[in-house]
Amino acid sequence: MIKLVNVKKEFKGVTVLQNVNCTFENGKTYAIIGSSGAGKSTLLRCINYLEKPTEGEVWHDDIEMMTHQNQLHEIREKCGMVFQNFNLFAHMRALDNVMFALKKVKKLSDDEAKKIATQRLSDVGLAHRLQNYPHQLSGGEKQRVAIARALAMEPKVMLFDEPTSALDPEMTQEVLKVMKGLNHTGMTIIIVTHEINFAKEVADEIIYMDKSEILEITETKTFFATPKSTRAKEFLANMI
Repeated sequence: MIKLVNVKKEFKGVTVLQNVNCTFENGKTYAIIGSSGAGKSTLLRCINYLEKPTEGEVWHDDIEMMTHQNQLHEIREKCGMVFQNFNLFAHMRALDNVMFALKKVKKLSDDEAKKIATQRLSDVGLAHRLQNYPHQLSGGEKQRVAIARALAMEPKVMLFDEPTSALDPEMTQEVLKVMKGLNHTGMTIIIVTHEINFAKEVADEIIYMDKSEILEITETKTFFATPKSTRAKEFLANMI
């Protein structure tokens, strides 16, 4: 379980997160939605301390991140993250991109890392792209390599930061199809997305944010049927 308690984040005196209290239960899928600039990506990055909160607590099970920063590396290993812009090594083939952390972090042999990386790339439909460099791949393929890389580390939690925002509609569908396949794996999945229909389809719960705060946390069906806040109602009216 992941829990954020009274989390606040400031950048150079500007508040980008405030009064954030939420709990992510094991094995559930969460979609964080809201207008641009609402603080969604910052919240996601606070979960694994890529952004350190200005105030508040971030708990991973019984470990509070601020007071146990010596365990930060261990916790991050359990949190796979997929970014908007892929973050692949341009000089490495797809297979090597996935193998890299397996060898560097998990200290696996070349043969062990290659076996796992090959399987994960196959899982996301890229068995035919193992030897291609990032510049030879489409945007959707690059993002699927990034997903395979994260999955190869066998995380307990997957964090997706607007994984389709840089993709055209066809490529977006490629990536969303792969993400849907993760929905019943037992992992905790937390997605920041503007793909409202996708969120409606895959999420167990919706976290709606506006102006740096969480306004609603509720079951997906309830949120889309009867949003409570005026801002959520306006947001959905504009998006759907």
